[in-house]
Amino acid sequence: MTSFIRLALTASLAGLASLATPSAMAQGTYPNKPIRVVVPFAAGSTTDIIARAIADKMSQSMGQTLVIDNRGGASGTIGQQAVATAAPDGYTVMIHSSSHTVSPSTFAKLPFDTVHDFAGVTPISSLPNALVISPSKNIKTLQELVDLARAKPGTINFASAGQGSATHLNAEKFKMAAKIDATNIPFKGSGEAVTEVLSGRVDYYFSPIAPVIGQIKEGTLLALAVGSPKRAAALPNVPTTAEAGVPGSEFNFWIGMMVPAKTPRDIVNKLHDEVEKALASPEVKERFLKLGADAWTLKPEQFDTYIKDEIKSNAALVKAAGLQPQ
Repeated sequence: MTSFIRLALTASLAGLASLATPSAMAQGTYPNKPIRVVVPFAAGSTTDIIARAIADKMSQSMGQTLVIDNRGGASGTIGQQAVATAAPDGYTVMIHSSSHTVSPSTFAKLPFDTVHDFAGVTPISSLPNALVISPSKNIKTLQELVDLARAKPGTINFASAGQGSATHLNAEKFKMAAKIDATNIPFKGSGEAVTEVLSGRVDYYFSPIAPVIGQIKEGTLLALAVGSPKRAAALPNVPTTAEAGVPGSEFNFWIGMMVPAKTPRDIVNKLHDEVEKALASPEVKERFLKLGADAWTLKPEQFDTYIKDEIKSNAALVKAAGLQPQ
């Protein structure tokens, strides 16, 4: 072998090695410093509580601290922008809710591309909303509520935790599927909405389970159904709205993990596996049950597809509800 050929071969092998190095580095040494977890909502929110539960377990498993960075404001878009522009190196991740797929329809312009600036890691949980009503209304089943709304169009109302919130969109989807005329009464949050339903001043509310589980068990609120595609683990005897006679009314409110686009695939897969490991822990399972949250995962590629499809379906729902982009 001539010296020239030997040099050429050595250079070629060195080039191949350099191409393989980033993947090997990602697999062998990631993570070697703390990971920032951007939560686009304030501390104490449901998304924040779930993010902290998962981050704590992942920190133990990965040997590096996952630091929560609350970036609330503008319906989550401030936090989303921070992640969209972050380095795609696995040291910035986002734990967000399904509001991620609503913002393209509720904002006239966003400073990022919801599909192309992010890569899905996995959903973490789905959080069913329970349709609750005061026993003073003397309505025992979902069908009775639907029958009353149809008999008296425009006289029934429902609470929401704000225009375009998950509680609002869940109610709008139910309203359209049930073919009823009901009026949205928006409040600043779930606390006010629950208070008004308890008093009977508002007829019903698709509430997150955690704030109302106590009242449901005490009997001061009646859960007619859950709006999710399947029954909630926290309320196993309560049917879904579809099971209760309103097909096509399912609404899935979820919390999931995403990273900046172009994050190396081996890092994305590792984060996915670590989330699944955390969800399997007894501590997280117990925490989720108290929150009314159900563990839920998908492969990264499946999550990307799910997000794209939900952006389209939420756009149709927002349009049908008559919501105008901000």
